[in-house]
Amino acid sequence: MATAEKTEIAKKKTGEVSLAVNFEEDASGFEDMGQDDLALPFLRILTNMSPEIGAVDGANPGMIYNSVTGELHDGKAGVQVIPCAYVRQYIEWAPRGQGSGGPVNIFPATSDILSRTHREPGDNKDYLDNGNYIENSAQHYVMILDSAGSPSPALIIMKSTQLKKSRKWNSMMMSIKAQGKDGLFTPPMFSQIYRLTIVSESNSKGNWHGWEIEKVGQVEDAGVYGIAKTFSASIKSGDVKAKHQDENAKQEEGKTHDIF
Repeated sequence: MATAEKTEIAKKKTGEVSLAVNFEEDASGFEDMGQDDLALPFLRILTNMSPEIGAVDGANPGMIYNSVTGELHDGKAGVQVIPCAYVRQYIEWAPRGQGSGGPVNIFPATSDILSRTHREPGDNKDYLDNGNYIENSAQHYVMILDSAGSPSPALIIMKSTQLKKSRKWNSMMMSIKAQGKDGLFTPPMFSQIYRLTIVSESNSKGNWHGWEIEKVGQVEDAGVYGIAKTFSASIKSGDVKAKHQDENAKQEEGKTHDIF
């Protein structure tokens, strides 16, 4: 390699290092940003009736969609995530086509709200006397790992047919044991990495796409572990809260994957 070319490469590398140092020293501008100023992405399974189909380039049923970044993930390849917290709630929604598209009420998992509901013939929704319906919502707060292993937060909501997948995932996490100084213990959920893929499912009422979950292994990067731990703590403290929206608001009533 010519001397001039080597010098140019050396200068470029030196410049990159110096700039990286400046980035670290000058890290600022976010002092007045709180959680209310940030959007927590939702990871959703795209269906035939998802509004993103035809509106987002490359979007197809069975893909995984990031509601904030707009990133699409191939459903068969899936995504790797670190689970950080789990919350189950009962969410009250107005009938589709009515209301603001946001929840009418949110009830904790300890609520007896389902005892005040009924079902209509041929419909598996739990309706209140006011016409609104209650949805049992299993919420998994995760860190998505990109191809470089860098984490970013997201929320995965499992409901209806996917509640059994949520229970399976919870059981998988609870079943992991490690040997400690005082015997066996259950490691924190954010100590493990899982791969989530999409599979085709069906029953007598139709076909849809659902989640498939497999354990990859434990978190090896201390920095990633610390980020996941901090995210977990922020959810438990209430600093991070999901802003729920009816993802089916723009879809035709009764034709979504979660009716089965």
